[in-house]
Amino acid sequence: MEDRAEAEVEALKKKQTAKLCRRCKTPYNPSSNTPTACRFHPSFFVCRRHDDQKRSVSSLSLCCPRYYELGPEDPPYAAKFYDCCGAEDPDALGCRTDFHVSYDDN
Repeated sequence: MEDRAEAEVEALKKKQTAKLCRRCKTPYNPSSNTPTACRFHPSFFVCRRHDDQKRSVSSLSLCCPRYYELGPEDPPYAAKFYDCCGAEDPDALGCRTDFHVSYDDN
């Protein structure tokens, strides 16, 4: 009976110390945080043309970013992808790994 009570107390302590990772939204225990514990995308999932679908460079001004927002003269299709790695599935596993970062961390 005492073993069960001790196990419940230990489980409660772990639950209280668990933090939520702001990158991957997974609960984690800070004591088991490793450099490969968190898998995430460091950029946003966007809807715009891929770099290989851009108009010729001569028709773009020098101030345009690598990717640009669709304009009225562009075709009605656009690619949806992660800006960091090009993965087109919004549920794709992250392309980077690192330590978990808590919402409590600065």
